[in-house]
Amino acid sequence: MTKLPQDRMDQVVKRFDLLEAQMSAGPEPEAYVRMAGEYAELQPMVAKIRELRDAERERRDLAGLLADKATDAEMRELAEAEADDVEERIEALERDIQILLLPKDAADDRSVILEIRAGTGGDEAALFAGDLFRMYERYAASQGWKVEVASANEGEVGGFKEIIASVSGRGVYAHLKFESGVHRVQRVPETEGSGRIHTSAATVAVLPAAEEVDIEIRPEDVRVDTMRASGAGGQHVNTTDSAVRITHLPTGIMVVQAEKSQHQNRARAMQILRARLYDMERTKAAEERSESRRLQVGSGDRSERIRTYNFPQGRVTDHRINLTLYKLDRVMMGELDEIVSALIADHQSKLLAEVGADG
Repeated sequence: MTKLPQDRMDQVVKRFDLLEAQMSAGPEPEAYVRMAGEYAELQPMVAKIRELRDAERERRDLAGLLADKATDAEMRELAEAEADDVEERIEALERDIQILLLPKDAADDRSVILEIRAGTGGDEAALFAGDLFRMYERYAASQGWKVEVASANEGEVGGFKEIIASVSGRGVYAHLKFESGVHRVQRVPETEGSGRIHTSAATVAVLPAAEEVDIEIRPEDVRVDTMRASGAGGQHVNTTDSAVRITHLPTGIMVVQAEKSQHQNRARAMQILRARLYDMERTKAAEERSESRRLQVGSGDRSERIRTYNFPQGRVTDHRINLTLYKLDRVMMGELDEIVSALIADHQSKLLAEVGADG
């Protein structure tokens, strides 16, 4: 049986009840919005805790009934069957509460910067990068998120050599953070006359959006260059005289933006730079926290091959959790829920094992 921290659960319920009372008292609108957000976050956990405590009371009542020698045979049989059901319900609730009590990634609710780059495979890799971007666009639409392209370098025959976009909405990073890594595709290119299967790849990076309060960028640490930009054209590229390149001198990170407005270019380039620096800090902190153990699904390394999309067999395989689905067409249409849920569940299992080992 799982040992849950009773004092922690008591604190959660007390905080929830306090918020409920404070909200009923009619606070100022700004305070009410803040309270309502915390209230909504605690509500699922409190519901599970109360359900667990009801089930535990039921278990005690049944145990008393079974211990009573005056209980007749028919009633005893019903109580034994009910006791088994209650025990199963308690175990499930304890696991649910354990997961809800796990430390949350502070970035989970954030929007993200999504970067996709063609890897090995030439034109076919660029086409695949385009397919991946459209897959994420469709998934984002199904979640009610907003996608805005920040910059794109189109391939010679279509797709993208590189595309960077912001994906805005609630919980974007929590759903997309395990997409970082190398995505491999196996298929027959349209230009391939012999029908031979080619393997190519694209790299995906998902960076949590960072605010100015998260990352301070000193003016003296940044060099800004303006230049003439040109692209292959198309809906995601504009030819302009106002491209901006921002270089972060301490790290050497460089961001180029080439939209029509120089002011917008600078703002977006700073947004992407801030996200990359924030991601660098988070990665460093995570490595320091878990030198001997990795809690992430995989290592989060950009060079790690995480998934293969095999078109001839219609299958997609996530190598980190050994998940294979024979519904590649639907996955490419943005139906990622099954993969995302499996990755989150695996991550939670690893966290639970870690908590158990530390306990």
